[in-house]
Amino acid sequence: MTVFLWGVLPYLAFVLLVAGLVWRHRYDKFGWTTRSSQIYESKLLNIASPAFHYGILFVLVGHVVGLFVPVSWTDGLGVTEHTYHLFSLYGGTAAGALTVVGILLLVHRRRTKAPVFRATTVNDKLMYLVLLAAIVLGMVAKLSHTSGDGYDYRASIAPWSRSLFTLRPDTGLMAGVPALYAIHAVVGMVLIALVPYTRLVHMFSAPVRYLFRPYIVYRTRDPRQLGPRPERRGWERAGS
Repeated sequence: MTVFLWGVLPYLAFVLLVAGLVWRHRYDKFGWTTRSSQIYESKLLNIASPAFHYGILFVLVGHVVGLFVPVSWTDGLGVTEHTYHLFSLYGGTAAGALTVVGILLLVHRRRTKAPVFRATTVNDKLMYLVLLAAIVLGMVAKLSHTSGDGYDYRASIAPWSRSLFTLRPDTGLMAGVPALYAIHAVVGMVLIALVPYTRLVHMFSAPVRYLFRPYIVYRTRDPRQLGPRPERRGWERAGS
């Protein structure tokens, strides 16, 4: 079981992630979307969506730093283990709490707004369940080991994570990991495998080019001004 969980499951999750992305890009391009329900309700969505997206972004950044930045790097920057622990504890808990609040608001909106609820699929419900479980388990695991500098996952889980990229996973590093951290890791891998098959796939199509495209000016067509517009120097008012 140890070999499967920490030596096989990570690669299985990665294969499902890549295969799902390729399949959806080739055969389900029109389904590659958030399936936004803003048209049905926007007031609560304008609160829940930013809370979830900012929270999950901070959570992802925290995981990248915690798992893939070696201790020697933070020591080189003068960040002590105690300082790192405090930042991880309070910063990670705050980011997780913000994400959980966003998810709960989104779920409440889907359950209480009839048009949004009718647009909710079984796939959506599974996605919310696994996502919420991953975030809550991570927070509970962290808050359950707060004495001293807490559980030092950078001495076990982090090097195991990095060993996956060498295709020689050191499964022995996960032998003494607390149960909550282990369950959190397993649920996290399940979530990674599910991403391409849910609305979470939109994270791989961030509209980066939108930041650099030129402005698009929309004007109403005045029936009294048909034909070519006279040339004018400089900027024009938007309403002209």
